[in-house]
Amino acid sequence: MKYVILIHSNPQPWGHPTSDYLAAHQALPTDVRDRLNAEFEQVMTELQANGELLGGEALGDPANARLYRWRDGEPLASDGPYSEAKEHLAGFFLVDVDSQARAEEVAARFSGPDETVELRPLMWPGGDDQ
Repeated sequence: MKYVILIHSNPQPWGHPTSDYLAAHQALPTDVRDRLNAEFEQVMTELQANGELLGGEALGDPANARLYRWRDGEPLASDGPYSEAKEHLAGFFLVDVDSQARAEEVAARFSGPDETVELRPLMWPGGDDQ
C-alpha cells in the first residue's frame, strides 16, 4: 500500500531539516533533540533497508512559490504562498508498506514539535500499475 507522508511546518528562517529552524524544537534540552534526531535517522535507515522508502524531497521556501488559479477562463499566476497559512508543505516521503497500521506507525515517527505530519494514501493504492 502506497502512502505519502506530508510534513507541514513553518521554520524561521526557512531551512532543512526543519527542526533546526523551529523555536519549539530548539528549546528542547540537547539530549532530547539528539534523541529525536537519532530516531529520525533510524526510521529513515529502516525504511531504506526494508525497501519501503520510494522517495522524498525537502521543498524550498514557500516565499518563492508561484500560485496558479483559474480565473476568467484561463490560468492566472501570482506569487505564493498563501499568506494566511500558519504552516506550509515543507517536504514529503513516499512509502510502500504492507498495511495502514504500518503507515501510521511510520508517520507517527516523523512528527515533532511545531510540525504537522499528514498521512495520505495514494488515490490508487497499487500506484504504478493503475
